[in-house]
This record gives sequence, C-alpha cells and structure tokens, in this order.
Amino acid sequence: MSDIEPVPAATVVVLRATENKSDLEVLLLRRNSSLVFHGGHWVFPGGRIDADDFDQATGALEYPAALKAAVRETKEEAGIDIDEKQLIHTAHWTTPPRLPRRFCTWFFIYPLSEPVSVVVDNDEILEHRWITPRDALAQAKAETLIIPRPTTTTLRGIEKHRKMEDLVAAAKKSAIHVFPENSDYYRPQQMGCP
Repeated sequence: MSDIEPVPAATVVVLRATENKSDLEVLLLRRNSSLVFHGGHWVFPGGRIDADDFDQATGALEYPAALKAAVRETKEEAGIDIDEKQLIHTAHWTTPPRLPRRFCTWFFIYPLSEPVSVVVDNDEILEHRWITPRDALAQAKAETLIIPRPTTTTLRGIEKHRKMEDLVAAAKKSAIHVFPENSDYYRPQQMGCP
C-alpha cells in the first residue's frame, strides 16, 4: 500500500479559566461515531484547510490558510467566534504513513478572556464538555473518554499550568513541537509561518 499524501488541517485548543480561577479547562468535542476518522473520539475543534481558506494576498502559503481554517472550524464545530490574531501556534502533527487517512495539522491554542456559549452541529459533533487537562487524561486512562494521541500529548503539555498567563507565556516562548521530528510537511519559512 502506497503512502497517502497528508491533507493540511488546523486544530484549536480553546482554553478558559475555571470559575474560581484556580485552574484551566479545555473545550473537548465528541465526534459522531459514524465518522471514519476518530469517530466517537473527544477532540479539539478543527478540520481540513479548504481552498477558500487560501487568499490572493498570501497565495498558496499554508500557515495563513491554517489560521483561517482554525477560525472557521471553531465556528462550525463549536459555534464560537475567535480572533485569528489571538491564536498561538504551538505544534504541528503529521499522521504516520500507511494509514487510510492522513493529516498534517497546525495546532493552536486560543485563550478565552470572556465567557462563550458552545453550540455543536449535532451532525459531525454530538456533544461538548469543558474539562481540566488532568481530568481528561484521567478519564482517558480509565477509558471513559477516547482521546487521540495528539490530543493526549497536547493535554499533557497544558496540565502543569494553572493560570492562563503562565500558559500563554510558556507557549509564546517555547519551540514548536513537531511530530514526527523533522517532518517533511512542516517547513515554516516556506509556508509563511512567522
């Protein structure tokens, strides 16, 4: 079986402070179990980069298109309007070879400063929950939540932070996590990534 070329995609880790401001929660969405890719899994909002996400000003540059896809997918899957300028690029994941579906996905975090209402489409996404990274990881370990590896790894990176400002500061100064390391599908300068 020959390797399938990965499809460019974008994912957004939407974060908020807990009500008492002592911890952080992430937004997880449960995908419809009838979907071929990660059906029934709990994931962050996201999806493929569409042709319309590329604009004439940036041409075929993937990073600006990923920002637009991140905004669009967050609106489509969770009903939340986000500001592209507040997205913080943290990781890039490429699905391993020899799988039937492959993506090369730009990961962003998005810190919320105001409360939002989440509205899922009840088609691709069936439900949502706000959950601390620790609780999500504990439930994944107990197999009460099914979480894909990139989501799990991202949650592990977030769980040590309790304050939004600490997480944002760490994310802005940390190197981008690239999986696999030296991926041919992550060429930041050529893709328009600052």
